[in-house]
Amino acid sequence: MNPIPAKIPIQTERPYALTIAGLDPCAGAGILADIKVFEASLVYGLGVCTALTMQHDADFRQVRWVALPTIIDQCKPLVERYPIRAVKIGLIESLFVLTELLDWLTIQLPGVPLLWDPILTASAGFSFHGSTGWDSLRNILPRLALLTPNVPEVRQLASGKEAQLAAEELSHYCPVYLKGGHAEPREGTVTDYLLMDGKVVVSYPAAFVSNGNKHGSGCVLSAAMAAALAGNSSLPDACLSARRYMSQYLASSPTLLGFHQPYS
Repeated sequence: MNPIPAKIPIQTERPYALTIAGLDPCAGAGILADIKVFEASLVYGLGVCTALTMQHDADFRQVRWVALPTIIDQCKPLVERYPIRAVKIGLIESLFVLTELLDWLTIQLPGVPLLWDPILTASAGFSFHGSTGWDSLRNILPRLALLTPNVPEVRQLASGKEAQLAAEELSHYCPVYLKGGHAEPREGTVTDYLLMDGKVVVSYPAAFVSNGNKHGSGCVLSAAMAAALAGNSSLPDACLSARRYMSQYLASSPTLLGFHQPYS
């Protein structure tokens, strides 16, 4: 039997989502974690590597970046063959690389939601980006369906402004999901926020998990959002679904590595 030509699209019973992110050998973050989320969410996951990292859940040692042409070369056969419905971008070398990648993706996948989880530091303490340029961000943000920063990340993206004000400012350019895990819990509750056009449109309160500090939790949350969007959920519903997934994930283990519950 002759193989199917590479440019004939293939369809399955599950939607396809693509993660473009770093390779974490312990599988708590990056591509491997994202693929686990996609599988548990009944989405077929595709993965493209942006960086090779030398790390485990408690120690980050080194990163070796994948060149932009190689990232795009990895993407090409996937976008030719699979009807991708959502793309999540994680660890990326620079805003320049991200801009060029978004240029290519918006041409290849018109109308497909693009999410960026702005990983600026590793949970083990390694810093990837010392600064971000506002001019570059203004070109990047309007192309995104969602930006998913935590409190330190949103402050860095907005030049040190208070988190809520920073998120409001950025949300004039694209929807922002502000993760509340770095804030002190109030009455046993932590709250995430979805902001659009400079204001909060939905709040997502969740019970604080005392042993919920997990390596790669931001990757898991944004991947769950991408999975829900690939399944045609609205943005607020995708955020709600992902927050519920995250609560289950954070409570799954007392260690820095969580477990992804098998789908039924």
